[in-house]
Amino acid sequence: MVATDKTAKQIFEEAYANPARRAFGFGTKIAIVNVDPQKAYTRPDLFPKTAYVTDPLQCEYIDRISKAARTKNYPVVWTHVSYMENAADAGIWGTRTDTPDSLQNIKYGSDRAEFDDRLTIDQNVDAIYTKRMPSAFFETPLASFLTWHKVDTVIVTGGSTSGCVRATAVDSLSHGYRTIVPMECVADKHESYHYANLTDLHLKYADIVPVQAVFDWIEAH
Repeated sequence: MVATDKTAKQIFEEAYANPARRAFGFGTKIAIVNVDPQKAYTRPDLFPKTAYVTDPLQCEYIDRISKAARTKNYPVVWTHVSYMENAADAGIWGTRTDTPDSLQNIKYGSDRAEFDDRLTIDQNVDAIYTKRMPSAFFETPLASFLTWHKVDTVIVTGGSTSGCVRATAVDSLSHGYRTIVPMECVADKHESYHYANLTDLHLKYADIVPVQAVFDWIEAH
């Protein structure tokens, strides 16, 4: 194991700047998969113990790329986590803590489960899934939805970078999709977790790109 005094951000910047790193690239049809952009995680003013902001324009970017994709008839997917009143569907994940801020206490229909108000969700055409585990693929219809739409490239946004975004990106690659993570569109509680996981994703599982690269691809296609 290599020891270093560099920060996680510095390590990411070095890995990202490596010109020899081969990208997976975009394919021929994208889907936008927005992972848990819900108030429990996007509104520190309401939920300071669980929400986080990395790029202050994250929700604006997520909304804009989702709108842009929708205008070109590319699928847009939104996920959020929420649980039964007794948390019986939270599984082992819901046993580590039990406080008002704990994951399993995001209840169906609660403010914490609601999508951020800054997001425009078209319930007539967008897919909306409730998930209970980290990956947007786990026990949701996402895989079959992407297959039906003949998608080959998944754009992953949301949070957290080290949790549900990472799990979704790894599963996306495992399902055979080119996986793209626009860096301004993901966030985490601490910059160390954020940048360490961006590095790992970039080196192994996904292309980390500026959000402008997604806008450019959509406009060109």
